[in-house]
Amino acid sequence: MDSNQNSSTGRVKTSEPKAATRISPTKFSLAAAVTIVLIVTGVGAGLIPRSRQQTELRAETLELSVPTVTVVSAKSGQSESGLPLPAEIKPWVETPIYARANGYLKHRLVDIGTHVDAGQLLAEIDTPELDRELDRARALLAQAEAALELARTTSARWTLLSKTGAVSDQENEEKQADLKLKAATTESARAEVRRLEELRSFTRLTAPFAGTITIRNIDSGDLIVAAGGKELFHLAQTHKLRVFVQVPQVMARSIRSGQIAEMTLPELPARAFAAKVIRTAGVIAADSRTLLVELEVDNPYEEILAGSYAQVRFTEAKMEAALTLPANTVLFRAEGPQIGVVQEDGKVEVRTVKLGRDFGHSIEILTGVSSTDRVIVNPSSSLASGAAVSMSKTAKTQQKRQ
Repeated sequence: MDSNQNSSTGRVKTSEPKAATRISPTKFSLAAAVTIVLIVTGVGAGLIPRSRQQTELRAETLELSVPTVTVVSAKSGQSESGLPLPAEIKPWVETPIYARANGYLKHRLVDIGTHVDAGQLLAEIDTPELDRELDRARALLAQAEAALELARTTSARWTLLSKTGAVSDQENEEKQADLKLKAATTESARAEVRRLEELRSFTRLTAPFAGTITIRNIDSGDLIVAAGGKELFHLAQTHKLRVFVQVPQVMARSIRSGQIAEMTLPELPARAFAAKVIRTAGVIAADSRTLLVELEVDNPYEEILAGSYAQVRFTEAKMEAALTLPANTVLFRAEGPQIGVVQEDGKVEVRTVKLGRDFGHSIEILTGVSSTDRVIVNPSSSLASGAAVSMSKTAKTQQKRQ
């Protein structure tokens, strides 16, 4: 009996070769899934950056195809009421003084800068020829009065004789007519005497009103010719002054009588004088499109010299200031001046505007724009309505701040 045989069981235990190792289906599925995940991850890792780059490229291409612009908003310009306007200062009253009688200057009693009162004697003229004419006129008047007295006596006598029939009615009427003639001749001679006496009164040159002598063109001994038109003196009243300002048409309607304006002088920059509007011309001058405005200013200490140049600000004139835009925002086309405005949807609207004054770096816009509009700076000449644009980052930041 074989020793390997189990004696107790009586069965023989034989030796067999080891079976081959088998892979479980579960492990195989897990490995395949991991492999697929790795492959997908690798593919995704390669495709995602590429897709991102393509997306960025498309966005950049789209952005480059839309022009980027810088925009500004219209600003309120300086109000006309605050602008200084050139003004001319003149005396309250002034007049030239001429001679009305021929002769020689006998006495000159005043000179330039002399303050005179109304009726004060300025000069005397010696008029020998006028004196002789006056003497002759008086003699003729005496002769005419004597003839009138004789004619009056004769007329009275012939009137009595006519009633008695001693003289004819024709002769009486002739005497009455002669009386009227002599009366008219006397009155004419009397008028001539009065004329020469009044003319002789002009030998005394007097001041028509109180003021200051500003011009003196004669001296003692000068020949005075009344018909020559030579100004002997010039008299001006300067305790109150007139100020004349040419106001532009745009602010003419805001000027009213009684308004107080501020007047300054170049030689007194720290001083401001109150000037009151007293009247206006009431019409716009066709050559300058301005309104002539007259103001008055007190000058009790004669600090202001008549004839000076001044500047006037109408501080009480209420008017709305026009909007201004930089000069490089305006396009000049056949349709007129235009601007480009960026709408909320990013589209451009081309508007025609009406220009005001040109300040060089900026232009006054009278119509066609508001303070909230986004106006394109340096617009291209081909800019058209409906074009899409994008605003620069700086412009967007400024818009957010506003």
